[in-house]
Amino acid sequence: MRHTSKWAMLLILFLATFQLVNAQSMSEKTVMVGGAPMYPSKNIIENALNSKDHTTLVAAVKAAGLVETLEGPGPFTVFAPTNEAFDQLPKGTVDNLLKPENKDKLTTVLTYHVVPGKYDEKALLELIKAHHGMAKLKTVEGKELGFMRRGKSIWVVDDHGQKAMITIPDVYQSNGVIHVINRVLMP
Repeated sequence: MRHTSKWAMLLILFLATFQLVNAQSMSEKTVMVGGAPMYPSKNIIENALNSKDHTTLVAAVKAAGLVETLEGPGPFTVFAPTNEAFDQLPKGTVDNLLKPENKDKLTTVLTYHVVPGKYDEKALLELIKAHHGMAKLKTVEGKELGFMRRGKSIWVVDDHGQKAMITIPDVYQSNGVIHVINRVLMP
């Protein structure tokens, strides 16, 4: 009898451990971005480094010296342009911005894509509704971005009236949330 109860206890312990591990992995909902899983337990930089669709953005963040900031506690909401979005800029723009002498300009452009606080898709939609179709949020750079809904998509509007669509919303991070966008915004 004693031998059986030891095995029963071991089985119960094993099942409890399995359920705990399974529950932890299920609670960490990942989103695939750029062919890589984005883990909510990792910070913005740790996740962005793995996205093959954001290599230009990561290079720009490094050149601007913003890595440490975006690894910080935040929370931040980042509107992350893809490589294709950077490719839409006039030829030579990215190379020019990445030059050391243009670090201030690059920092201005990048911080225009970051809003203090954590605004997931639901929060953005609530703001848009509360502001009768066009919400505004102040960026880290200091100017505002506009937000509107068209169809099922949320669009981000820059100071020049250029619009970027959020193509992948709600990529949760340990220090905020990323929304992938299809255009570079300009202050």
